[in-house]
Amino acid sequence: MKIKDITAREILNAKGNPAVEATVVLQDGSTGIASCPQGTSVGSYEAAEVRDHDMTRFYGNGMLKAVNTVTHVIAKDLIGMDATKQREIDKRMIELDGTQNKSKLGVNAILPVSMAVAKAASASEHLPLFRYLHSFLGEKSVAEKMPTPLFNIVNGGAHAMNTFDFQEFIIIPATFKTFEQCIHMGTGLYHALRDFLLSNGLSTLVGDEGGFAPVLSTNYDGLSLLTQAIETTNRRIGFDVFFGIDAASNNFYRDRVYHIKDRGSELTAKAMNDFYETLLKEFKILYLEDILSEDDWDGWKDAMSRLAEGALIVGDDLVATNPYRLQMAINKQAINAVVVKPNQIGTVIESLALVDVARAAGLKVIVSHRSGETNDDFIADFAVAVAADYAKFGAPARGERIAKYNRLLAIASLLER
Repeated sequence: MKIKDITAREILNAKGNPAVEATVVLQDGSTGIASCPQGTSVGSYEAAEVRDHDMTRFYGNGMLKAVNTVTHVIAKDLIGMDATKQREIDKRMIELDGTQNKSKLGVNAILPVSMAVAKAASASEHLPLFRYLHSFLGEKSVAEKMPTPLFNIVNGGAHAMNTFDFQEFIIIPATFKTFEQCIHMGTGLYHALRDFLLSNGLSTLVGDEGGFAPVLSTNYDGLSLLTQAIETTNRRIGFDVFFGIDAASNNFYRDRVYHIKDRGSELTAKAMNDFYETLLKEFKILYLEDILSEDDWDGWKDAMSRLAEGALIVGDDLVATNPYRLQMAINKQAINAVVVKPNQIGTVIESLALVDVARAAGLKVIVSHRSGETNDDFIADFAVAVAADYAKFGAPARGERIAKYNRLLAIASLLER
């Protein structure tokens, strides 16, 4: 079970940008391979990447420095350690880095090694990865279960650069459906939307996360489009399927006010919440993510008091999978659900620990991908291991998204046996 070798190489992610892939080999021959994704809409409180800044390669985004860190710094320190001691291994890398945000070694060097160690150890123990990861949760953790998928089928904002502000328009199958039924519904509605767009002369090109990116005037138009497309099917909005929004509001928050195309003037947090309240009344919205800026605490508290009765108020950039930010959000009663992205914090154990804290506070847990994904399916196993309420892996399209959904389908089959 001891680590024999650790290597790394530069690969490409779904956006054609470099990513770091690490390989961990144990003395018994068991191997784990993992790669670190990259975000487009990145919060201020996320763990930091280390890039080369060599403008002759990948516009400065190369990751040879991070590869070198894995092979010459991290490997030197971890070789010989017991791969099943995930806590000790992750702690060692955190200490090697020595910063609060992983800015010395880089999350793009630390995380792929952390994940690859877990994969190698689970292979050595002949356990499915989700079951192996579950063993590191606290004694009061709930059993593994399949998450409900959140399908981002219309992309906007920084993920598509079209004319509306919100980054994701999401469809959510009813939680009483099996995972296979959810996948069937998600793919069916995705293709129904494509047909609807074609019949109305709108673009079927897709954004970073596989959702369609038609040119529309306002955010309201995006929800109206989804409503009309779903009404062409036999699915019932508000019963079979619900809507969600990831506003990614950091992208339209400037000078302490919000700027959206649905309103002609600069909006305060209260005015933004008025707008969300209007959307909630007209559309069957269950999920509201990053609806306000990451430091607009008063706005978040106002949203909770006004909107939380009928919807999940979800912190992503607000929390950034950071335990200190999560505790602030809990203390301020700013959210009732949290997004967990391992590359926002940097190690497997830190990600698992954050889920434990969120669960203890009664928050719903959403395990999420990033826009710059690779074909690594680690987070599918992670979502099942932590019994996530929801998994947000993008549209049912593009290989880097489908890899996660296919892994979840395989896990669902295992759990049914």
